[in-house]
Amino acid sequence: MSGAPIDMREREALCDLLAELGPDAPTLCEGWDTADLAAHLVLREHFKRGTDEHMAAEKAKGLPALIDRLRGGAPLLPWRVPGLRTLMNGAEYFIHHEDVRRANGLGRRTDRPDLEALAWRMSGYLGRRAARRIRPYGLELRRPDGEPRRFGAAGGAVLQGEPTELLLYLSGRRDAAEVRLAGDADAVAALRKAHTDM
Repeated sequence: MSGAPIDMREREALCDLLAELGPDAPTLCEGWDTADLAAHLVLREHFKRGTDEHMAAEKAKGLPALIDRLRGGAPLLPWRVPGLRTLMNGAEYFIHHEDVRRANGLGRRTDRPDLEALAWRMSGYLGRRAARRIRPYGLELRRPDGEPRRFGAAGGAVLQGEPTELLLYLSGRRDAAEVRLAGDADAVAALRKAHTDM
């Protein structure tokens, strides 16, 4: 699947991992096990609200059935539209794949340059949103190669790491993300307190 679109590749890898770990394995999503996460993905792709009742109904079908549904792919519109599919589902499946991987002791993947490119693009969106939440301070995202992206006032918080790690941090996976946070102490404190989940 190396030439497959990111969303399809991450979907298949996540499904394989869910099948391997079973329904009760932990995830980074607070209060959710692997069956909860699979139910969430099914509901999301079929535009059903993730109420407790809907989640319970999906989970009652069992993890194998949920995995089969996920392996069947997303509905055509809007999830498979070229150009949109990577942005809409690629980041979602990458993040949830990491939710399962890291909660079960699997480390960072370093062999996915296309994931790094997607994460850098998406971290711009989440970085802008995070900067709004820590005003009057600014936020700078910095990759290891030093390429920065700045939002808001200069001299604020600096979040440095690989793009995938920045994306995980900005999407609320702070403890699992391998990043370095530096800069103005008040700005850093504001970022640590800010709600930045997707």
